[in-house]
Parts: sequence; C-alpha cells; structure tokens
Amino acid sequence: MSTGTAAAELGRSRTRVADYLELTKPDVTLLVVISTFAGFYLGSGDMLNWLLLLHALVGTTLVSAGTAAFNHYLEREDDARMRRTARRPLPAGRMRPAAAFGFATLLSVGGVVYLVLLVNWLAGLLALATWASYLFLYTPLKKRTLLCTAVGAFPGAMPPLIGWAAASGSLAGEAWILYAILFLWQFPHFLSIAWIYREDYARGGFKMLPAFDTTGQATGRQMVLYSWALFPVALLPGILGMAGTLYLLAALALGSVFVWSATRVAMMPSNANARRLLHMTIIYLPVLFAFLMLDKR
Repeated sequence: MSTGTAAAELGRSRTRVADYLELTKPDVTLLVVISTFAGFYLGSGDMLNWLLLLHALVGTTLVSAGTAAFNHYLEREDDARMRRTARRPLPAGRMRPAAAFGFATLLSVGGVVYLVLLVNWLAGLLALATWASYLFLYTPLKKRTLLCTAVGAFPGAMPPLIGWAAASGSLAGEAWILYAILFLWQFPHFLSIAWIYREDYARGGFKMLPAFDTTGQATGRQMVLYSWALFPVALLPGILGMAGTLYLLAALALGSVFVWSATRVAMMPSNANARRLLHMTIIYLPVLFAFLMLDKR
C-alpha cells in the first residue's frame, strides 16, 4: 500500500469514527453523565462506592449515546431539510441508515443490560423507561404538537433518578427534588435553542413554539415562567437540609442571573439574547450540582 493510499485510508477511518461519535451527541451525553453523577453522589451514604459509580456512569453513557443515535436515525429525513443538521452523517450520506440503527441498538441494549447486571434493576429500569419515552413519545410528538417540549422534559429529567437509584437501590424524596430541578431547567434551555434555530425547525416541520411565534413574546413569557418556577425549587435542597448555606447562596445567585437572562429575552427577543440565555443554562446546571455536592449534608 502506497503512502498516499495509507493516508487516505487513515483519513476515512478518522471520519468514520468522528461520524459515529457525532451520532452519540457528546454535549448532551455529557450533561446526562453530570446529572447522573450528581444523583449518585447525593444518593450515597457517607462512603462513596467508586466502582459502583463507574458502572453507573458507563451504563448511563451507553444508554444516552444509544438514544441519541436512534434520534439521528429516526429524524434523518427531517435533518436533511434543516441547515444546521444537513451535514450530519445520515442526511449527508456518509453513513448508511442500517449502520446507524445497528450502532444505536448495540449501545442502547448494552447500556440497559450493563446497568441491570452491574448496578441494579431499578437503575436499568429507569434507563429503559427514559430511552422508550424519549424515542416513542417525545420524538414523534415533535412533529405533531407544541406540547412536545413538556413531554420530552419527563425523560430528560431522569438522569439524577438513575444515579440516585444506582447508589441506593431506591428513590427518596430528595431524588425527586433533583428531578424537578432538571425538569424545569429544560424549558428555558430548549426554548432558547428553538428560538435561535426557529427557521430551521419550521423547515424541518417540528412543532416548536418559536417556529410559530414571530414576535417572540409567547416564547419569552414561557422562558420567564419556567425560570421563576425553577428559582424556588432550586432552593429546596438548602431549605430542607440536603445542603448548607454555601449551596443556598450559590442557588440564589445562579437563579437570579438565570431569571434575568430569561427576562432579557422576553423584553428584547433576539438571537443574541437567546444565545446568552442558552449559555447561562449550560453553565447553571453543572455549577448548581457542583455546589450541591460540595455542600452536601
């Protein structure tokens, strides 16, 4: 094999690896892993079982990556109509649908089985429920109703529950507070994305509120409503004794900036303000969970 041929083959291999990695939506999967880790840490007792934590994170990562890959597979024709997704592996023709389907199946089944065998049945069951509700409820509803965001928020908030169940084998009331935080957080996060790419979503036929909200007023109201709803819920761990004063102060500061960022979009709807809110949502969640774990009682 000549040097040029070998270099070309290496380049194609790297492209294939990059395409498979793109199917897993690494940014989304990273947030899932962070939320799962927070749930596990807070659901653990005085001693953290590091091996069990590793198994929980590996299994959850596999299921999350598999879910993302199935999402690419199911929405490949819609992605081809949208500018920001047209260069993805499937709509661009760099990968066959059968290959993506097999990859998604391997990750999803492997992840659920891994959790059941090496963590516990509850963590595996929650992961399976997340996978099924995301793909068979949320994904088809994105083309049918504006309520799809609310439906998608239910499976989207499951990672802390999976982590808590992995650590303790059960679900306590505190776990549901983490679930509520993540549930409410998703609305400003996804509405900001949908506003920025509203024209693309309209081309793809997705029923996202910003695609029909030409003035941005309805989208802005939703952002502010859920930001204010999140504010007191995020204080509950400090109020109920899950964490101390440090967390409470951090939640107050983060919540205030979050609300202001959403309010700015409502007052002046623009891509720039929506992008600032999006950046705030990305910062908010891992920082909030970091303070919660740091100041755990």
